[in-house]
Amino acid sequence: MKLSALLLLAASCAGGADLRLGIVGTDTSHAIAFTSILNDPNHKDHVPGARVVAAYKGGSPDLASSRDRVEKYAAELQSKFHVEIVPDIATLLGKVDAVLLESVDGRTHLAQFREIARAGKPVFIDKPLASTLDDAREIARIAQKYGVRWFSSSALRYSSLLPELKKDGVSGALVWGPGPLEPTHQLDLSWYGIHAVEILYVLMGTGCEEVTRTYAPDAEIVTGRWKDGRVAAIRLTRPYGGYGAVAFAGKEIRQAPKDLYTGYRGLVEQIVKFFQSRVPPVPEQETLEMFAFMDAAQRSREAGGAPVKLR
Repeated sequence: MKLSALLLLAASCAGGADLRLGIVGTDTSHAIAFTSILNDPNHKDHVPGARVVAAYKGGSPDLASSRDRVEKYAAELQSKFHVEIVPDIATLLGKVDAVLLESVDGRTHLAQFREIARAGKPVFIDKPLASTLDDAREIARIAQKYGVRWFSSSALRYSSLLPELKKDGVSGALVWGPGPLEPTHQLDLSWYGIHAVEILYVLMGTGCEEVTRTYAPDAEIVTGRWKDGRVAAIRLTRPYGGYGAVAFAGKEIRQAPKDLYTGYRGLVEQIVKFFQSRVPPVPEQETLEMFAFMDAAQRSREAGGAPVKLR
């Protein structure tokens, strides 16, 4: 074994007070990125207080981005970070204090969360929370039934550039980001558009009541009208592009000086604080409204761009 690997193993074993975390779903790069930040004390963005000790592979055979990566990332977790790969979720739950539900396929989250919730341990559910509004609401119902604390978030919510845009209130906003679509996901914005939706809700808060979507193959505009009269919009480009935003505050116009993606540290810090305190940093109501927003956008697209109320 290389000296660097031995040092990493020693460091992970020394943190006896650290929370033990388990990953469900090794089919996303987030499994590697989060584990590196948590388990490697020499990582430039290291967050102390928790470490990943076990993982369940999961995986979706009908989704290429899951099928083609699940084994590779599981092997890396095991060889580089000495994470134990377990055969099922039940085994994982017996080894950890909290769970990172990382499966890249939002369709699998409801069934996986239903099994995880029975243990009553806190759960972070990576984006997308689910692939439909109904699934998102069912996750919330199950959490309430078992008394499980949970939250879901994109890393973009914790961009270090957003506080400056949000200060002193926002009367409107224009957000942009990539919007590739995945045919397996019924609520199409949940696949990748969720990042831009998160940015929008950081700036605008809850209270949207109507959504209009103008769709084209390579780009689209999703406009929301809030109950207090404010209006904000998202522009999504395909297949990929950068993240940005302009916030309006009365006569003042604030624009992010560069791409809003600033890494994973901010999100991982919030995850560890949540597991320690069990106080979710993102209210359930806000997460569910974001899914109602995307659901309304889906119905607006199907109605040829007509305005649609959130349900």
